[in-house]
Amino acid sequence: MAERPIARVPRLVLALLALGLAAQIGLKASSPQPRAKAEDLPPAPSIAALRLAGFGEPVALAKALMLYLQAFDYQSGSKVPYRDLDYGRLEVWLARILELDPRGQYPLLAASRLYAEVPVEEKQRRMLEFVYRQFFVDPSRRWPWLAHAAAIAKHRLGDLPLARRYAAAIQRHATADDVPLWARQMEIFILEDMNELQTARIMIGGYIQSGKVKDPAELRFLDESLKRLEARMVGERGRK
Repeated sequence: MAERPIARVPRLVLALLALGLAAQIGLKASSPQPRAKAEDLPPAPSIAALRLAGFGEPVALAKALMLYLQAFDYQSGSKVPYRDLDYGRLEVWLARILELDPRGQYPLLAASRLYAEVPVEEKQRRMLEFVYRQFFVDPSRRWPWLAHAAAIAKHRLGDLPLARRYAAAIQRHATADDVPLWARQMEIFILEDMNELQTARIMIGGYIQSGKVKDPAELRFLDESLKRLEARMVGERGRK
């Protein structure tokens, strides 16, 4: 069927269409913006229910749930800041997703680099502790997120004892050969910041004497760090 030219449409019809469009625009503009509430994040289903819903594809379901969770701050065209989310429920969602896909890294990346960086200390600490607990499930693969948690504890929270606890966990439990030396040595650097120079010196000496460090560059770095610490200790004693 051929379309009628707009010039042949009666002016009364065009006027009515224009009035209707103007009324719709005015109504939309005057309506209050929809507001999603952070507490509207529903409780996470049980792991049994999720496995059943996954139809034998838990990894695919985990990825889909992660997309759903991360996009939750957009609801009905309204944004809920991450800092306003119910972190109790958020933590359970992240744990469920990791249970579905234990080798998946994205939930821990989101926890340490997204949800833990909100400007609410209580929620920051909650996410850092979540990352810390989950680290022990697979230390040699999950250490990067705990290393980031240690950095947040040190630089954002100014909590050196907490940063040391996380760094110590990496040093003791992330034992795979591909875990870099800087990650295993984080505790030493934090001890220096805490002015625990003797403890840091003993740890570096232990690394050197253990024979586990084979790379000449790493051994040289350890030796230079040891000399720097010893010089600093001498300076500290001289000021007393």
